[in-house]
Amino acid sequence: MKRTWILAATLACAFASAPAVAADAPAKAAASAALTAGEVKKVDKEAKKLTIKHGPIDNLKMPPMTMVFRVQDAAMLEGLAPGAKIRFRAEESEGGYLVTKLQAAKAK
Repeated sequence: MKRTWILAATLACAFASAPAVAADAPAKAAASAALTAGEVKKVDKEAKKLTIKHGPIDNLKMPPMTMVFRVQDAAMLEGLAPGAKIRFRAEESEGGYLVTKLQAAKAK
């Protein structure tokens, strides 16, 4: 009888905390999908590469710097020129870092 009560209490505690965990999931997903501010320094359409001066990239734990990224799709480079303000998402991939999402920064 005592085992049954302990099991019931354990299950009740587990299910009571489940909604809080589920509520945190969208916040964590949004944080992991956050975009980083940057400025285009160079566009290399042939090599599908983009040089970006960027702020901290949280998902990569990377400090601000200027570096070259490959882009997932060459179409992402259309209309970009040095000096353009952007927001982007980068992921670690084979042989370096890959821009997986790119958009123009909103004017202030």
